Amino acid sequence: MISAMVSEAWRAMSANRMRAFLTMLGMMIGVAAVIMMLAVGRGTQYAVEQSIAAMGSNLFIVLAGSQTTTGVRIGTGNAPTLVAADADAIAELPEVAGVAPISPGSAQVVYGSNNWGTIATGTTASYIDVGNWKVEEGEMFSDADVRSASRVVVLGQTVVKNLFGDESPVGKTVRISQSPFTVIGTLASKGQSLDGRDQDDTVFIPLVTAQRKVFGNNFRGAVRFIMVKATSAQAMPAAEEAMTSLLRQRHRLTDRRPDDFTIRNLTAAANTAAATTKAMSLMLGAIASVSLLVGGIGIMNIMLVSVTERTREIGIRIAIGARERDIRLQFLLEAIFLSLIGSVVGVAMGVGAAAIANAVANLTVVVTVGSILLAFFVAAAVGIFFGYYPANKAAQLKPIDALRYQ
Repeated sequence: MISAMVSEAWRAMSANRMRAFLTMLGMMIGVAAVIMMLAVGRGTQYAVEQSIAAMGSNLFIVLAGSQTTTGVRIGTGNAPTLVAADADAIAELPEVAGVAPISPGSAQVVYGSNNWGTIATGTTASYIDVGNWKVEEGEMFSDADVRSASRVVVLGQTVVKNLFGDESPVGKTVRISQSPFTVIGTLASKGQSLDGRDQDDTVFIPLVTAQRKVFGNNFRGAVRFIMVKATSAQAMPAAEEAMTSLLRQRHRLTDRRPDDFTIRNLTAAANTAAATTKAMSLMLGAIASVSLLVGGIGIMNIMLVSVTERTREIGIRIAIGARERDIRLQFLLEAIFLSLIGSVVGVAMGVGAAAIANAVANLTVVVTVGSILLAFFVAAAVGIFFGYYPANKAAQLKPIDALRYQ
């Protein structure tokens, strides 16, 4: 019985191929749009997640400044209110897993006839763990190198490519601010940060070397900021409170005086960005789903036309014994066929468009099985929903009226 109905539905569609194709076209475009939009949204979300993973987890940044001197207020990060000893003190807190004082600045790195302007990051050996960096070749400098102000440097991948090309830089000598530095290692690639900055465009040098021999520092031991890694996500509120109390005590700030430092929760900011991209992905999918509704309306419209054209046929079927449910199922199957075939072609179009966007437009798009199944089943449901009314209308026809219809 069902196989006969399926064959009849297929013959009815084949009899009006152009009309059937135009009807399915709405579903094709709708499914392809849903898959493409979800792929773009998921790709953006994936890029943010990768940036968060590269940045590290449970992180704080303690910024120097602000400070008011003789009525002049100096902005955050510009006043020398943090020193390396503050980082040593923070490292003793039980809620803290790692600390890295940082003193960054612009520097021109020269090797032979090549030179490259980059960010020189003066820091300690612990920055590798705190900042979730990995050494690809060679090694990171040690705490002994920091204490002795050794002229050693670890290069990021962007600097390596621009100065050395395919040549290994380990053991070579480069010049930074006219001083010779020995390259002892290279960093594994991290890619872009959440704000679009190239994280690989950097070099690491010992903190004391940066302060004394590269940037110069009128305030001995002063650092621009301190990276702090908490022991866990649950310990972050307690760690922030403990750091605030400790730094206020070390800086001899009275209750009436404001903090001369700023503590920012980097993990919270990153999680907010991830939540925002997830919401954007869902919004894109919801917007694209409107085209599925348009396709469903097209199916309803063409099925109503089909019912009108085949009124005498319906009357004959009822007269020779067809039940209401048989007529209803017959037309419902045709609507489902239109929807499913359009959905299958739409899935292929959506996946193909995502692949083209990934290759040509250099967009990060991620097509998941879940998005394909979602678009497919939603399209099938739309076909059933919008096909039911015409099918039910056909089933409710009176045989006498249907046979008289011209």
